[in-house]
Amino acid sequence: MKTLYPEIAPYHTFFLDTGSQHSVYVEQSGNPDGIPVIFLHGGPCSGTKPDHRRFFNPECYRIILFDQRGCGLSLPFGELEHNTTQDLLADMERIRQHLAIDQWLVFGGSWGAALGLLYAQQHPEKVLALIIRAVFLVRQQDLDWFAKEGANRIYPEQWQRLLDSVSEHDHHNLVAGLDLLLWGDDELAQRRAAKAWIAWGGQVTLGGAYQADHQNEHITEKMVQQVRMELHYAKHHYFVEDMQILENCAVLAKIPTIIIHGRQDLVCPIEAGFKLHQAMPHAEYIVLDNAGHIAQGEEMVAALVGATDKIADLGLFKPK
Repeated sequence: MKTLYPEIAPYHTFFLDTGSQHSVYVEQSGNPDGIPVIFLHGGPCSGTKPDHRRFFNPECYRIILFDQRGCGLSLPFGELEHNTTQDLLADMERIRQHLAIDQWLVFGGSWGAALGLLYAQQHPEKVLALIIRAVFLVRQQDLDWFAKEGANRIYPEQWQRLLDSVSEHDHHNLVAGLDLLLWGDDELAQRRAAKAWIAWGGQVTLGGAYQADHQNEHITEKMVQQVRMELHYAKHHYFVEDMQILENCAVLAKIPTIIIHGRQDLVCPIEAGFKLHQAMPHAEYIVLDNAGHIAQGEEMVAALVGATDKIADLGLFKPK
């Protein structure tokens, strides 16, 4: 069974000038002459981690990670002005042009999967191949599943704690109610709302493990800013039309694609992966019966590393 590649340090880091107040952190590791791959983290606002470099054979890949606007090491942290999906897609193009890359592999999971699909639909000629994990299609039903009606039936206790963090009047529109509190003057209410949202996300993502490890987590100002960004995207429907991704998949028909989804994913239920495969029948579709949402665990890691190895073996990249 395939495992993560050894730890590796970047050979190049820089901050990308975006023409706005945002400076986007970018790093490169692996082989400077290898297959370019851009890694798209989830969230929004989760940021990249060193282990994200390890899905790729460092002898074969030129591994590019970046922290999306307001995330991770990008500056200023938590900044929401000029922070939309279109801004993030434009940053990807800036990175590609800055690094003089003609085509690259696009690798993304969850929110990063949506971002990767949207980028490929705008710039299909720039995409060598796609690896999409934990498909998020940004439909209203996907948002409702997580924050209205769906996952609340699986974890009703944690859902009730989330409801209790806002007024009863806001139960019908939880995202708006939480957002109102997070931008209010009551600091205790801010932190209570942020803690409830983080706990809800952790519970749905990690299941029972979250209760033991994180329930009493201290909420910092940085966590409040992160939740504000998540809600900023959610309340604006991620700056995407409801069926935009599925309705534009025809332009991806010539791009080699691997879709990987865990059947136990409760953040992005597997129906989304199935629908994407229906819209992209040429793609290889891998269902992992024992995997959930996160890119961890033996089965998920083996599938992701296997996918990057498979793309490398296709011989799609022609060095200059």
